[in-house]
Amino acid sequence: MIVAIVGRPNVGKSTLFNRLTETKQAIVDEISGVTRDRLYGKSEWAGKEFSVIDTGGYVRNSDDVFEEEIRKQVDIAIDEANVIIFLVDITNGITDLDEAMAEILRKTNKKVFLVVNKVDNNQRIIESHEFYKLGLGDPICVSAINGSGTGELLDKVVTEIKNVKNNEEDKEDIPKYAVVGRPNVGKSSLINALIGEERNIVTPISGTTRDSIYSKYNKYDHEFYLVDTAGLRKKGKVNENLEYYSVLRSIRAIERADVCLLLIDATHGIESQDLNILKLIQKNKKGLVFLINKWDLIEKENNTSKIYKEQIKQKIAPFTDVPIIFTSVVNKQRIHKVLEEAKTVYDNRKKKISTAKLNEIMLEEIKNYPPPSVKGKYVKIKYITQLGTFYPAFAFFCNLPQYVKEPYKRFLENKLRHHFNFAGSPVQIYMRKK
Repeated sequence: MIVAIVGRPNVGKSTLFNRLTETKQAIVDEISGVTRDRLYGKSEWAGKEFSVIDTGGYVRNSDDVFEEEIRKQVDIAIDEANVIIFLVDITNGITDLDEAMAEILRKTNKKVFLVVNKVDNNQRIIESHEFYKLGLGDPICVSAINGSGTGELLDKVVTEIKNVKNNEEDKEDIPKYAVVGRPNVGKSSLINALIGEERNIVTPISGTTRDSIYSKYNKYDHEFYLVDTAGLRKKGKVNENLEYYSVLRSIRAIERADVCLLLIDATHGIESQDLNILKLIQKNKKGLVFLINKWDLIEKENNTSKIYKEQIKQKIAPFTDVPIIFTSVVNKQRIHKVLEEAKTVYDNRKKKISTAKLNEIMLEEIKNYPPPSVKGKYVKIKYITQLGTFYPAFAFFCNLPQYVKEPYKRFLENKLRHHFNFAGSPVQIYMRKK
């Protein structure tokens, strides 16, 4: 579920983004156009989690293409988001750019919330009625800088999320795999190899892949949904906002999937963009399989794959309990193995361990290696249970949860992985007060 914030420069998009995601990730400055990073964050309200995109970081603001870039920002949000927050500024009233954006947004069938920012007194609430002229329903008054009104906005967003989710949840309970990776690593070729159809156009120009597609297949005795990004982009648009599109596509594909197949180009190794995608997968608590593609182009000696595997694990530490498969999509090497590993990871992510078994094994491990004392106080872990989340998460009940630090949580996670095999799946540890 993606919520995009759109609006002309300097209306407070980054401040609202920071407020909704409870971070200070976006650079906030009085000078318009300072947002430059790819801004993607997670927000949670009333038990519902969703993604927030600050679209301002994806347009190049310069005088000659100013309005065109703003329009592009709106078009992208309409294409990619489930819900759009259209942010305007009470201190400036309605501007020509606001009207131009509103005109585009009125034509979309996506849910648009008109949000008036910088409303921090009663007089400004009265002045906000002017924005009814934009024809986008009731304005929601907020002050992003101090948080007033954001609760009402989030209530409305969460209600809309429930509506969207209800439409999407009629999908059968079979694995959903997303093929993700940097541009031009062979995603479309892998999809063609997996499904045996040349339905994705494969060209050496990076960025030819356009729309996210959700397709059901039954191949190699596996039934699965493939969340791919297939279709041709017009050549003229290949370079426009390419980074933006590839990041948004990755986010959407990852959010819709149970397991992500992360493609790495063997000739380049893991690069920073691969690590960014890995972070998105981890943030969304999805299963993961690494595919090292174009392995046929690597000169091999006796233990080349072993050395390569170790190098990858060093770069992705501490989460190293993940399947790594060396493939050549062109030669269809180990394509069966890809689906087998993906299904294993899918099963690991859904795995439930009985409370009795958990306590029998883990309490013994804790007894052999108890948490270190802090300020002369000893942590006593009494009881463990698995939580009812969509990925493996465990609550360890103890007397002093605040004294259990990350290294010991990692020890517990490693022991859980060792005894119960959660390869490729996230595992979350929570310390709770007994």
